Amino acid sequence: MSHDPTVNAGDIARLAGVGRAAVSNWRRRHDDFPQPVGGTANQPLFSLPQIESWLRRYGKSYQVSLGDRVWQRLKAAGDLRLGELVAQAGILLTDRHAPTSARPDGQPDGQHDGSRDGQLSGQPSKRLEGRLEGRLEGRLDGELAGLVTELAEQHEPLTAYEFLCERYLEAHSRQLSVTRDDVAELMVRLVRAEGGTLLDPACGVGTLLLALDRAPRPGGEAPRRPAKVLGQELSETSAAITAARLRLRGLDAEIAAGDAMRADAFPGLRADAVVCDPPFNERAWGYEELTGDPRWEYGLPPRGEPELAWVQHCLTHVKPGGSVAILMPPAAASRKAGRRIRANLLRAGALRGVVALPGADLWLLRRPKPGERPPSEVLILDAAGDLELVEPAWRAYLEDRSDQTVRIIDLLADEVDMTPARHQRHDDVGKAFAEVRDRFLAASAAPPDLKVLEQPLDQPAITLGDLIKEGLVTMIQAPAKMVADGGDVPVLTADDVLSGSPPSGSAATQQGLVTLRAGDVVASYSSVRVIADGGAVLGPHLTLYRVDGRRLDPDFLAGYLRAAGGRATTGSSRFDVRRTRLPRLPLKEQKAYGEAFRQLAVLEDAIRETSTLGHTLIRLGLDGLADGRLHPADGLTP
Repeated sequence: MSHDPTVNAGDIARLAGVGRAAVSNWRRRHDDFPQPVGGTANQPLFSLPQIESWLRRYGKSYQVSLGDRVWQRLKAAGDLRLGELVAQAGILLTDRHAPTSARPDGQPDGQHDGSRDGQLSGQPSKRLEGRLEGRLEGRLDGELAGLVTELAEQHEPLTAYEFLCERYLEAHSRQLSVTRDDVAELMVRLVRAEGGTLLDPACGVGTLLLALDRAPRPGGEAPRRPAKVLGQELSETSAAITAARLRLRGLDAEIAAGDAMRADAFPGLRADAVVCDPPFNERAWGYEELTGDPRWEYGLPPRGEPELAWVQHCLTHVKPGGSVAILMPPAAASRKAGRRIRANLLRAGALRGVVALPGADLWLLRRPKPGERPPSEVLILDAAGDLELVEPAWRAYLEDRSDQTVRIIDLLADEVDMTPARHQRHDDVGKAFAEVRDRFLAASAAPPDLKVLEQPLDQPAITLGDLIKEGLVTMIQAPAKMVADGGDVPVLTADDVLSGSPPSGSAATQQGLVTLRAGDVVASYSSVRVIADGGAVLGPHLTLYRVDGRRLDPDFLAGYLRAAGGRATTGSSRFDVRRTRLPRLPLKEQKAYGEAFRQLAVLEDAIRETSTLGHTLIRLGLDGLADGRLHPADGLTP
């Protein structure tokens, strides 16, 4: 295999500013296109120098940014060493650029001793490197270290390192489990560890701990950081990456490497709050070795219930009155093997809430204070369809005014089944049914009035690429990476484009942001929208097409982009968007077509909304009829 930096088809498309389909066409049509040097048949890898030479030979413009060059150099070492080299890049940057506040006692590197074995963050760079010795075949060579340093000087150390981490997570998305950003932010808001100590005993690459800087408090207040951040991770490289990411943010953090179940790095420690997204269904968690472990205060976890071991591990490490937020597999709320432990957690007042989220349940726990009277009810909530339900429901529960609770005595008398769907409240099903029915009827939209022609029109056409060359359209790509920490700039995301909703993202002010204007056409991988109101900025993975309104109607352009496949981005795997063909028409006729395309877009949104409302309407109708809260309106009397 070549030792040159390598690129895949997506990388080539990004470098050349074309779609993936264009790269596929080049491979088919040009015999001299470079042959793969690695990868698989479905995901081939190509030599970057060979690709650059070929692009130059055919006069195709391309740009390899410094960040891409650093990334390709790191990848050239192979997948097995990629994580280690990313970790070493973090060590290099934290050694040179970490804020003084992120180092123990506020001293520069080299002036503190680091007495805890396994402690990675908050240590001199020699300590960080030493924890990886014996596992690395080598470190960053001089040239690569220079490129990493140059990248940090060009884009700020934190931005540069997050770029490398993002690429690393993309390349290893199947091997690395990462908590969803919105779920991570929710969890750190719920435990409220401001000014105290926060622990994540299964921290991975730091997703939950990094959410500290992204989770605004109620009312939009900026997040307040804990005084101390602690974490443990089985993987040495992931622990080192987490340590670097936290230190570059100026957080006072200690990250230990090792198995938290068998080799707890923080014995006796009591944090103010714990957050955790543990590995699910890990049978080899140490059942035989840990049978008599003092952490099993609420019962020995069954061999097949490792998540209940993590729950008790987290409770062991929180102060009396402290909070725990831990993600659990949905089956953990009802499995027969864990019934006794669930019952003990409820009796003691430790388990306070079970919330259904997309793909997982969130368990909310609190370590009881000595002599404290346990609550009589527990919060059980189904928020899989709307995360925004969770915080208001949790606040209402804490203030003893919740209507989403279940009596603990009723759970103990049954199977201690805490599955949220089973306890969904139906008190207002009649009112909810009527409201959803009215919304369903109001959401309908009429299709445009289109004339059927016996023969298709034969019109002269022009491609989008030609429109760009003639200056009628300007094509702008969103930045690949945005700094979200503490940001208040509204960002239009790919999900917003798909759903037609207002901008839901946020970012900090930085160079390279693209501000949207009314009339801009924005495309994601699967949808195209015409922007009605400007002011937000273009989010990652989106492409902007800005038209000359004196000669081209934006709805006209958007309609033909959607008709071409709905994949009008440079990362498309189906077609080269620049080849999209539009008829040459006067502006007046363009506007007529544009209005028809706009009506179709409105109809599409209406169908999507009525589909969602329809499913809800059916569920409410079934529940209401089944439990006697709804009755057929056919003249019969109840």
